[in-house]
Amino acid sequence: MTPARVLTVAGSDSGGGAGIQADLKTMLALGVHGMSVVAAVTAQNSVGVQGYWELPVEAVQAQLASVLGDIGVQAVKTGMLASPALVAAVAEVLATVDAPVVVDPVGVSKHGDSLLAPEAVGNVKTRLLPTATVVTPNLWEVEQLTGVKVEDEDDLPRAADAILALGPKWALIKGGHLPGEAVDLLTDGTIEHHYRAERLDNRHTHGTGCTLASAIASYLALGHDMPTAVEQAKTYVTGAIAHGFPLGVGIGPVDHGWRWRNDELP
Repeated sequence: MTPARVLTVAGSDSGGGAGIQADLKTMLALGVHGMSVVAAVTAQNSVGVQGYWELPVEAVQAQLASVLGDIGVQAVKTGMLASPALVAAVAEVLATVDAPVVVDPVGVSKHGDSLLAPEAVGNVKTRLLPTATVVTPNLWEVEQLTGVKVEDEDDLPRAADAILALGPKWALIKGGHLPGEAVDLLTDGTIEHHYRAERLDNRHTHGTGCTLASAIASYLALGHDMPTAVEQAKTYVTGAIAHGFPLGVGIGPVDHGWRWRNDELP
């Protein structure tokens, strides 16, 4: 039996904690077949991003055509796209894909290093987000895309409305940077779902956003509806954060294989 197929279109993390490496580890952990389109290559470790290099647009287009034309997908996840040209090229293809699209609008790394050219923000807003089934911004990305600053949980609905106005079907506003428990808001503009988890005392959280978006895409590919996919993904990533481990001298990654190491099924 061929497993469900999920495609990530993102950047490579040489340290293995985020980006395409995190996406593929998450997909394997959740029982789907992960495929990748590399949009950029980073030199990255536990202390930061030392540099990144975009792939040529034609290389990204060729990878997309290769996977979509032969293998097909049950879901797509996008991450770091780096430049206006890459955002536009990927959005053009995703507009033709008949499968859920999870957009993680990556702007900066965990260490605060920019991963999206400032001039690319406009294309993310006008071209990429309208192709999305769900967009998963953190609070900094909400402000970058909409100008809405979230200071407490009461601001989450306003942030979601601003993201939905840009065209996606669903918005998942991640409140992990707010004080107190970790609360996320999912809405399609008519119904709200709140997902809460205890805030964990672990600094090793590199790759959290990539992992959550990939987990959502995996559960959608497995046939779950959006609220259930997000709920299951939140449970998985909370466990991955709880088991995050030190790597190098800086911020270590979440543990994508925590269920295997703890004898739990996906």
